Amino acid sequence: MAAKKLNIKDKYRLLTRDLDWEYSYQDRKAAFPYEEFEGIKITDWSKWEDPFRLTMDAYWKYQAEKEKKLYAIFDAFAQNNGHLNVSDPRYVNAIKLFLSAVTPLEYQAYQGFAHTGRQFGGVGARIACQMQSLDELRHVQTQIHAMSHFNKFFDGFQDFSHMHDRVWYLSVPKSFFNDARAAGPFEFMIAIGFSFEYVLTNLLFVPFMSGAAHNGDMATVTFGFSAQSDEARHMTLGLEIIKFLLEQHEDNVPIVQKWIDKWFWRGARLLSVVSMMMDYMLPNKVMSWKEAWGVYFEEAGGALFKDLARYGIRMPKYADVIEKEKEHLSHQTWWTFYTHGQATGFHTWIPTDEELDWLSEKYPETFDKYYRPRWELAKEMEAKGERFYTKALPQLCTTCQIPMLFTDMDNPTQTVYRSSQYEGERYHFCSDGCKDIFDDEPEKYVQSWLPVHQIFQGNCGGPDLTDVLGEFYKINLGADNLDMKGSPDEQRWNQWKGKA
Repeated sequence: MAAKKLNIKDKYRLLTRDLDWEYSYQDRKAAFPYEEFEGIKITDWSKWEDPFRLTMDAYWKYQAEKEKKLYAIFDAFAQNNGHLNVSDPRYVNAIKLFLSAVTPLEYQAYQGFAHTGRQFGGVGARIACQMQSLDELRHVQTQIHAMSHFNKFFDGFQDFSHMHDRVWYLSVPKSFFNDARAAGPFEFMIAIGFSFEYVLTNLLFVPFMSGAAHNGDMATVTFGFSAQSDEARHMTLGLEIIKFLLEQHEDNVPIVQKWIDKWFWRGARLLSVVSMMMDYMLPNKVMSWKEAWGVYFEEAGGALFKDLARYGIRMPKYADVIEKEKEHLSHQTWWTFYTHGQATGFHTWIPTDEELDWLSEKYPETFDKYYRPRWELAKEMEAKGERFYTKALPQLCTTCQIPMLFTDMDNPTQTVYRSSQYEGERYHFCSDGCKDIFDDEPEKYVQSWLPVHQIFQGNCGGPDLTDVLGEFYKINLGADNLDMKGSPDEQRWNQWKGKA
């Protein structure tokens, strides 16, 4: 008699749950030493459910099909000189920033999920983390391949991994994942699996990838869409982990709430760079940061937290502050990069008159009042040959490591400064949110590797800025940075387009 064919549910159980085993000669707590030290209580790991019922054989099949289609488009983009179809050479600087700031985070996510999955006693969670770890590694590879075409024609792509480890503004995304990976396994899952993947990741992938399409970069938009199908599973995992933890034991609720507060704030601070990419670095714009925040957090996130309210979870602390900051975030961030353009790995510029009008339309209550006068003054200075660069190095926030650029939302002309004392030393912060995070775990954040401090201590190359930028950061001065106008990138672009 022929063996009965297994249904999907039984096959999934055999290829996931039945891979676990009993521990006969070793204590189970010794096998999973990190499972209890955060205070999380798990009563029944079998309650962990994967709505996709995905097994490894199916996983490889689906991913292989996506890879074939993806690399066919990459090849077509390269063979047809796809860089010539990009809307404007300024756009390429957004890709430089993405490659140096975001792509290495995918690798950290790959390492983080591989490590975290090993720490869970439940086999369902281990399988889910294993697949997400592989997803993140795939994202690293496809992003590098998608952007490698631009490396042949534009400056600033050559040392993205080296820059991520050393350049001052890239310490912001790097410290975000260092913080998460230095936490326990359950906090990592709330930090990355829930707060970032479920609550905030759409603000990165959906609007920016749409922006790539609007600016003729089909290689980037294709890897974005290829990754988005993985992100759907990641978001499901993020939602599953938080509901699982909240349903396991009531004592988990205050711990989870504290992590949500922390990682929502850290994630929102990290996305400040995405806000300026959307509002200032995309020549053909899709939507403003203010609109994106309204759609992808206030509407989608608001509905999510209403659903979680039945578990005792409230909206993240300081969500009201971020709601106010959406009016200011991109303008303050881009102004900081413009005035520090001599120390970046990409070119900066003054928005065109049309772009200033677009910003006035999108931010009617704040842009003309607070920010348009700055750009008008910058244009006047540039016209006189006095393009403005800040000479001093900025003070950094000990927690998020962002320069002190954020202002008081009730008085947007005044920069926010907060401080705390710990063991006789004073530490500085950009906000109440970052101060709260430090005050909860000061022994962790006193170890922050702050680039400006390290430069002043002589740990980043030679004694002047040229040594730091050239020797330590490996930025090609004048080619990789400074103003976009007259840059080698713009000159080559004009030659290709016959505008020289």
